[in-house]
Amino acid sequence: MIVISLGGSIVAPDEVDVAFIAAFRDLLTGYHHSSGDRAILVIGGGAPARKYQQAFRQIAGESHDAQDWIGIMATRLNAELLRHSLAPLCSDPVVYDPTAEFPFTGAVLVAAGWKPGFSTDFDAVMLAERFGADTVINLSNIEKVYTADPRQDPTARPLDRVSWEEFRRIVGETWTPGGNLPFDPVATRRAAELGLRVVAAAGKNLENTRAILAGERFVGTQIGPE
Repeated sequence: MIVISLGGSIVAPDEVDVAFIAAFRDLLTGYHHSSGDRAILVIGGGAPARKYQQAFRQIAGESHDAQDWIGIMATRLNAELLRHSLAPLCSDPVVYDPTAEFPFTGAVLVAAGWKPGFSTDFDAVMLAERFGADTVINLSNIEKVYTADPRQDPTARPLDRVSWEEFRRIVGETWTPGGNLPFDPVATRRAAELGLRVVAAAGKNLENTRAILAGERFVGTQIGPE
């Protein structure tokens, strides 16, 4: 069982990336046919979430719960697109609540945002715990985790490996809707408690994703245990 947290910035960085979704579908099809393994795919909100959250702030000001719900609905839109695009690999409805009872009869299960207070990264961690996966592959628009935000700190350096303790210092403790972090703080805390391994890598590099799935050398950052 593999769990992939797929950033919305990969699915819909501005407009929907049709070519990427088609290529990603082919990658998952090949992976399933070659390994027989199943995958859980948790989808983020991307540009629709950011745009609608920004619009809300301009209209009504700050409200974390409201912004979270807007972002959650964007994840569900993206997830429905992926779920139907992945047919016949995915034959079950999109999962909105990782704690509920739901069918998992296909090769791929697609999930989306659940409720305010965290991102879809946390949903991915919860599903990894529920289905006994020891690794979450976090695909986003960054190639590696840095010691700090390289857009703000010119001394920031990329990391090949980082412990959960150090990673928690990097991402902090507070979740902010629309936050641009490599893995959200709430998910980080739970993943550290579970001893999960998280691999952070650039989602658009599909050859690199194939290498991760195959257990080969890859470009990215391994967070947590060996």
